[in-house]
Order: sequence, then structure tokens, then C-alpha cells
Amino acid sequence: MATVSIIIPVLNEVDNLPLLFDNINRLNPNPQQVILVDGGSNDDSIGIIQSFINELKPDNDRKIDRKIDWQMTESKAGRALQMNTGAALATSDVLLFLHADTQLPMNAIESVSEAMKRAEWGRFDVQIASRQPTLRLVSQMINWRSRLSGIATGDQAIFISQSLFKQIGGYPNQALMEDVELCKQLKGIAKPACLKSKVITSARRWQQHGTWRTIILMWHLRFDYWRGVSADNIKARYYK
Repeated sequence: MATVSIIIPVLNEVDNLPLLFDNINRLNPNPQQVILVDGGSNDDSIGIIQSFINELKPDNDRKIDRKIDWQMTESKAGRALQMNTGAALATSDVLLFLHADTQLPMNAIESVSEAMKRAEWGRFDVQIASRQPTLRLVSQMINWRSRLSGIATGDQAIFISQSLFKQIGGYPNQALMEDVELCKQLKGIAKPACLKSKVITSARRWQQHGTWRTIILMWHLRFDYWRGVSADNIKARYYK
């Protein structure tokens, strides 16, 4: 079975970290390594991560069977930069890039390992964590679009062989749409493995900004990026 390093960019994720830790610890089998890369959080994210990792360190009074190599590092903000920073520390055969508000299925590591026998990269199907029918449809449309286009979003937990990631030079250093640009490069080399197993991602952006408003904004941003609008311009509108 291929070894897997999970790389997680973090920025003010204090509310999501306990669920994230629990989810990864319950994966069966475990990943070999988990690298959290903080991009300058001003909440207590760094403290929570450090406390969690320190709890796993054995001392004179106890012995802990540490099945996962948990690490934390820091970088400047920016998902592409943070994920490249984490990838530079990875020691596994496969890199899996996970958002802090996304949960993996329990058999994720086995599924990735099996997929990598026939492909060099891939992604999961996604389900937005909501019972709202519109968001269930959005999830399905994301999965359909990804299968047809060969382009995945970061919410789909993209995974890639360490060797191929190095070959293409990692994530492009841009403000947004780094996942789209990465997939464009990758699909020119090899077809992705499109796993039907679902990752569960937070509905927080849709809940905070309104479902239809967010859907329409994302359509506009993707279309504008496709026609050549800069990633910096896209980012300014995304976070407006």
C-alpha cells in the first residue's frame, strides 16, 4: 500500500480543528504523515495544533503508539504557498491536499492507494454538509463537472504522486484558482482517478453569504478566470 502524507493549509480554523483531528485519527488505515501549515492565524489555531501534537509526544510516564507523524509548520498566507511549504516536508509516496473544513471518508487512505495503482493523481467526489436540496444539487454538479472537465476543486481533496508533484513544480504561486491551474497541468500529463467516495465539506460560505448569491458568484469567477481575468482580480472579488 502506498504511503500518504496529508497536507492541510490552516488560517483561523479554530472551530474546525477538533473535528479535523478526530476525522484523521479515525481513518483506517492511517496516513503516514499529517502536515498542518499555518498561514498567519490570529485566532488560537496555532496553540490548538501545538497542544494536540504535544499530547502525542511520549514522556517518562507513558508510552504512546503514535501511528501518525503529525507536524506543524508556518508560512505566509496563501493556499498555494502553504501547500507547497507542506509538500516540501512530505516523506510519503502520495500527497493528499485537504482543506481544514473537509472530512475524509474512513477508507480514504486505502482508496487513494488503490487509485494510485492505475493513475498518477485524482480526487474524491464532494458533498456539501447541508440538507438543503439546492446545495445537494450543487455538490452533484461539482462532481459531474469535474468528471467531464478533468478539473477538480480543492474541496475534493486532490491527491498526487510525490514524483509528479515535483515534476510540475507544485502548485502555481497565485492568489486563487490554484487548484484549477494545477489540474490543467496534471490532466495534460495523465487522466485523474475520480473516486466516488465522498469527502464532506463545510457549507459555511453558502450559509454566510447566501446560497444563490454564492453559486452565481462562483460561476462568474470561474468564467472570468477561464477568459483570462487575473487570479489577483478573482481573489479581490471572492473575498469582497
